[in-house]
Amino acid sequence: MKIIAFGIRDDEKPFVDQWCQANPGVEVKITQELLTPETVTQAQGFDGVTALQLNPYADEVFEKLASYGIKNFSVRNVGVDGINPQVVAKLGIKVTNVPVYSPAAIAEFTVTQLLNLLRRTKEYDRKMAQGDFRWAPQISRELNQQVIGVVGTGHIGRVAIQIYQGFGAKVIAYDAFRNPELEKTGIYVDSLDELYAQATVVTLHVPLLDSTHHMLDQAAFAKMRPGTLIVNASRGPLIDEEALIAALDSGQIAGAALDVMEDETQVFNHDLGNRKPDYPAFNNLFARDNVLISPHRAFYTDVAVRNMVFESFQASRDLFEKGYSDKEVKF
Repeated sequence: MKIIAFGIRDDEKPFVDQWCQANPGVEVKITQELLTPETVTQAQGFDGVTALQLNPYADEVFEKLASYGIKNFSVRNVGVDGINPQVVAKLGIKVTNVPVYSPAAIAEFTVTQLLNLLRRTKEYDRKMAQGDFRWAPQISRELNQQVIGVVGTGHIGRVAIQIYQGFGAKVIAYDAFRNPELEKTGIYVDSLDELYAQATVVTLHVPLLDSTHHMLDQAAFAKMRPGTLIVNASRGPLIDEEALIAALDSGQIAGAALDVMEDETQVFNHDLGNRKPDYPAFNNLFARDNVLISPHRAFYTDVAVRNMVFESFQASRDLFEKGYSDKEVKF
């Protein structure tokens, strides 16, 4: 079998080498180039493709893969919202993802960022850089005193709940599909409106779907308690950024920690130097002391990167040799 892997970063290469050593019967070619209609020609002669990129995959990519006889496509991440399900279904291409590469990595990062919000770290860093080492007036809030509203109780959400409870915070949760074990604890509320009305922190752990696009909009923010904090390390379009700006301006929302943004591909994973991006909402939010923006790095740990490589490569091999994989995505 022959696999070609697109968009391989330097930090992934050691894990690719490890997987190849454990799978000597598979020929692997790697390239740092992203998978595009122009670079897809490199896949000719291969049996499977793995890829990882933030921007959507063009339909033409899959049309060309099908013309090369390639029916196996494995992404090294969870999200598949950049793939047109109608196109891959029509072409008979099977898609796999890595649904659980490290829930702890993302959950721990969201808690860390919330702690930074509560402790007003960005404000203190700015003051200290200017030689001001006074603690007042930036008084902090304690995590153990918060009501954490967890939206989405999948793998990541459940780990986040455990961490928050370890701090002594009260946790409530909402999920359209409840976890049976969690339900026994009485943690669930019956609606998002109920969660918004009670929580002092709203943290998102849901996928991007038509039903979740802009789930935090003007109406949702208005239902929250004044001074609520927002945490999002899931998908940028879950939040209407203009509505968030308005809610921050009014004080309805006291702060936000954003590891993802609506149009993040024009900023994240680029070295912009001193150039300000043509992204007004980003510039507005980034300049605020009560908003923390990180470049989609919640996942970025050694454990997660290894699992993303190993599981995507193994899924590609399984599709080719067995005709199925337990990582196959059912759109």
